[in-house]
Amino acid sequence: MTIGGERDGGTAQAWEALGGAPELVGRVRYCGVGDLTEGPLPVAELARATVGACGLAAAELAAVRAGGGAADAAPLVVDEGAVATAFVSERHLRVEGRAPVTFAPLSGFWRTADGWVRTHANYPHHEAALVRALQLPSATPEALRAATLGRTAVEVQELAYGEGGLAVAVAREYGDPQPLMEPVRESGARGRALGAAPAGRPATGVRVLDLTRVIAGPVATRTLGLLGADVLRIDPPGLPEADDAYADTGFGKRSALLDLAGAGDRAVFEGLLAEADVVVTGYRPGALEQYGFGARELLERWPGLVVAELCAWGWRARGPWAGRRGFDSLVQAGYGIAAACAGPGGEPGVLPAQALDHGTGYLMAAGVLRALAEGGGRGLRFSLAGTGSWLVRGLSRAGAGGGAGASGDAAEPWLRVTPSGYGVLRHAASPFGEWGAGPSRWGTDRAVWLPR
Repeated sequence: MTIGGERDGGTAQAWEALGGAPELVGRVRYCGVGDLTEGPLPVAELARATVGACGLAAAELAAVRAGGGAADAAPLVVDEGAVATAFVSERHLRVEGRAPVTFAPLSGFWRTADGWVRTHANYPHHEAALVRALQLPSATPEALRAATLGRTAVEVQELAYGEGGLAVAVAREYGDPQPLMEPVRESGARGRALGAAPAGRPATGVRVLDLTRVIAGPVATRTLGLLGADVLRIDPPGLPEADDAYADTGFGKRSALLDLAGAGDRAVFEGLLAEADVVVTGYRPGALEQYGFGARELLERWPGLVVAELCAWGWRARGPWAGRRGFDSLVQAGYGIAAACAGPGGEPGVLPAQALDHGTGYLMAAGVLRALAEGGGRGLRFSLAGTGSWLVRGLSRAGAGGGAGASGDAAEPWLRVTPSGYGVLRHAASPFGEWGAGPSRWGTDRAVWLPR
């Protein structure tokens, strides 16, 4: 935070990882208060730093598109109340007055013969895989509790992953260090030239192909959409997104279905790629490569693209972990964060927000904006574990924040009511402004770009 001329250390670290000029960090100021201070780790510092870095990247792109350079980036002020509210946007969501179910009955911490394991069964296919893996007599918490008590945590973990499910042994120590961002390659080509952009909409005219799911990637792309980009999310027809998840993260974008295994849909997808400026991916490593659309292949065929990749466990993870699926809650468990947040009775705890998801989302958006400002033609890598590594190793408490909170009445200034394809939504606003319209229903839009 910039207080009395002092730079916020977390923002400086995030900006450095993104490759930004260090002298620009002092142009970010923070005001207000938010309540992400519960627990032993500096979550509030992570939240404001990632949003601040994203705002600074937007200001840099705006300056470049206005004919200047990074040094002409305008100062900005970020409200920590807005940040804290946005970081728990899924908790504030109401769909026609109904609160969504955040975690399914078989998702959570379960005691094992030697410790604890965390499961994730929010999607029906993951729940079915967990039931198969542990041979549960019924898909109930009671059956799962009995099954995990008779096994070690790693045994539950490996059985689940073996069947395509998700369970992670709760680690007692922090995982291996991971970078906050990896600039993995530059194509040597420049992307399409971008002219001037309207005030507050520096990504106007940028076409973003969104190949992400759940929270982190969709937070990145909904942010790019708010900043003016034409964001088109593409999903396979056989893997539906949860309606409540898309009602929260579907702002600022459209959503269409394409089956890349079919020749017709594949041709449509390649046509979209030929006119795209940015591709953001969030599938596990190797998933898109099987169709010939991994980052390397994309940059070879369309060298002017910006390709931002996201994975759960880090691109340098050892053993099988780099290629495994994961979610924020699982990375917290497997990276040692859940153990660090344990309660007095020893049961693992959680961060006050799904901060790895949200923080990584803002960092991805920032990386894309910076890459566009530098001309495109490059690949970037992010991971939930990289953000977790920064949280436990790089950040420290700044002694600010707390007090008013981001729940209840304190969040009220940052909540909006907007019509959508799902009905009337109450939702968190973006720290950067207003979307202006709610999301359509998942998968119901045409797979075409809007006119520039």
